[in-house]
Formats: sequence, C-alpha cells, structure tokens
Amino acid sequence: MGIFERMRRSFGGSGGGGTGGRLRGMSDTDVAHLEAWVAERKGVEAFVEPETFVNQLSVVLIAKDGEWTRRRVGDAKTARKLGERLSVPIYDVQKTGYPQRMREYDERQRILQRREQIKRDQQPY
Repeated sequence: MGIFERMRRSFGGSGGGGTGGRLRGMSDTDVAHLEAWVAERKGVEAFVEPETFVNQLSVVLIAKDGEWTRRRVGDAKTARKLGERLSVPIYDVQKTGYPQRMREYDERQRILQRREQIKRDQQPY
C-alpha cells in the first residue's frame, strides 16, 4: 500500500468502489446515527456548516423542538447527498443562520442542568 492510499483511507476516501451504506467522507456509524436520529424526530432540517481551519465541513440536523446533532461530512456534495438520503431540507447556515428553536433548546437544556446541579448540591452526604 502506497503513501497516498494510506492517506486516502485515513481521510475517509473510498479508494475505489465504496460500501453500500457509506457516503464519501462519512463513516457507516455516522450515517446510521443520522438516519436513526431523523427517524426518531419530527420536522428535521439540515444546516451545512462551512469548513474552517480547525473543522471539516459539517451538517447540523435540527428537529422541530430545537434538539440537534452534528456530524462532519467532508464536502458540500456529500452534504447534499446526505440531505437527499435522509429526505430532509438542507440549508447553508452562512445564508440562513441557525433557527431560533435551536438556541431556545440549548437554553432549556442549560436551565435543566443548573436545576440538577442545585439538587445535587443540596443533597446531604
């Protein structure tokens, strides 16, 4: 195996003929997680996040209630294919921004975590 073949494999390239469940640049585990996540929630939309110096291009799935999950997808073509595969609308977060429901969900989670911490702190030893 040559050096370029090793690099291609380590960065998610298929090196020819991929597997049936795999999208280029995504592991089978990531695809399975996203499929299950969409199946268990209502009103899911996908938002493509741009590649940065630190992170690869990624997709955030956001449900109707604001719950969300994020996975790296590698490139825009894979992100579009993922949206088609999951049958969810897909948006460019740089153009649309994140939906308000995502911020509201995060705030609700922070409140719940604070309440749990207060309960733990008030319990006698």
